[in-house]
Amino acid sequence: MKKATMTVHPDFRIGGISKRLFGAFLEPIGSMVNGSMYNPKHPAADEQGLRKDFYEALKESGLPAVRLPGGNFVSGWQWKDSIGPMEQRKAHLDMAWFQYIPNDVGHDEYLQWVEKAGTEAIYTVNLGTGTLQDAADCVEYTNFEGGTYWSDLRKKNGHAAPYGVKTWCLGNEMDGPWQIASREKDPRGYGVLAHETSKAMKWVDPTIETIACVSSSPFLNHYPDWDLSVLQECYSAVDYISLHHYHSAPPDLPQALMAGYQAYEDYIRTEIALCDFVKTKLRSKKTMMLALDEYASMIRPRGETHLGMGGRQNAEMFGVFVPDRKYVRHDPDDWSTRRNPPRDHEMLQALGLAGTMLVMLNHADRVKIGCATGGLGALCSTDREHVWKGAAYYPYTQMIRWAKGTSLRCEISCDTYDVPGYAIDDMNQYGGFTGVRTIQAAAALDEEAGELAVFVINADAEEEQELKLDVRGFEGWQFTEHIEMFADAPDAQNTWDHPERILPAKNPDTRAEEGILTARLKKESWNVLRFKK
Repeated sequence: MKKATMTVHPDFRIGGISKRLFGAFLEPIGSMVNGSMYNPKHPAADEQGLRKDFYEALKESGLPAVRLPGGNFVSGWQWKDSIGPMEQRKAHLDMAWFQYIPNDVGHDEYLQWVEKAGTEAIYTVNLGTGTLQDAADCVEYTNFEGGTYWSDLRKKNGHAAPYGVKTWCLGNEMDGPWQIASREKDPRGYGVLAHETSKAMKWVDPTIETIACVSSSPFLNHYPDWDLSVLQECYSAVDYISLHHYHSAPPDLPQALMAGYQAYEDYIRTEIALCDFVKTKLRSKKTMMLALDEYASMIRPRGETHLGMGGRQNAEMFGVFVPDRKYVRHDPDDWSTRRNPPRDHEMLQALGLAGTMLVMLNHADRVKIGCATGGLGALCSTDREHVWKGAAYYPYTQMIRWAKGTSLRCEISCDTYDVPGYAIDDMNQYGGFTGVRTIQAAAALDEEAGELAVFVINADAEEEQELKLDVRGFEGWQFTEHIEMFADAPDAQNTWDHPERILPAKNPDTRAEEGILTARLKKESWNVLRFKK
């Protein structure tokens, strides 16, 4: 059996953990809006057509925040056409995802759904085809008390009190060549627009905070120059920068999925360095914070690939100019017209999501917002009729519940492995990963509750590992439980009929003596080690 050691000490402090670190992302593609969130024909639909079984399950999970309503979609969305009586709303084409947008789920429905789910909205304004005035009007409609056209219109439309949305994204992936009205070729122009729009929005509501886009993928060849140009223009007027990354591993190389933490580490460290360089250059006293507000780690089949593209993407590569492409009109009650994510490798994909969350926890001093792209599905799996708990629900909710207070650095000694280079498609090409840790971990010290939680992944696909955890710095603390989760077979998955195939359980054999905990970690497993003062 392999052996690993880890030390956690109360003096190994990284920074305070934001409650919004474990949020989710929502965009009207696939079935997440049309089908899971909204289906007026569903037996559990409320008076707005919103599925109560879905939002009540999210409320029960403790979901802290959700970024919405997009995504690429929002760069062409006209929010003003989505409010008021349903018969007066305007239907539009969604050029991002080639679908009809009837606006039966509009600005108010999104925000009222957030209220029903008991979470917080992180709202994205359209800075593609939209304008500064549209963004300022949106804040006025959403947050202003009353006495103006837009705030009084909100009251007329049935919501007397302001929504009080605190955090606003200034556009979406504005550097991407796939984006409607992309600023790929004009980073300075976007930086100036973000600066001026943030100012105007804060003049409407000075209590809000704003998030500016930087490069939406480290694969793009203008990264990180684009980011630097943007930051130098808007640094003083915004509060966060928005990071997006999607890590992929092919089915024939599943160990590459758990190596993805290195890609996130490199991306986050690069953006921190850029922010701190600009802070010094501008002689600013403000430290910029980060929002990883779109991310996912997934198993994806290899597609057609032209090696060596190095991020040199153009619009044609994203299927923009396909003469026979048709716009699709989705019926929320008909799931046959939309793509549904594969559910294979469920335990491994749950570990991929959890591993990224551990990276954010290990950068909690600077990463203050996290929105998992598959987060809503992870917290509440759905099909046309049912809701249930998938494997990812358990590590996700355990971090929501126990990753509070202060993040602590984990000093780890363990075996490592290497992953050769591979390509998924023209954009997602990896040079390989070296020295990948088989033990990945993060820790949270909640001094107010007198609790310590250490989150550990055994990423080894072949062997169990014996972990010796040194917590002698926590004199007087007691070990309370070891919760573990693993799958007996790679194809194991939770379903509506069998939601118990992958479940967490307590490991009764883990012991702690004189400040040294000894635990046996199953292969490809998720583990939580808890202590009480």
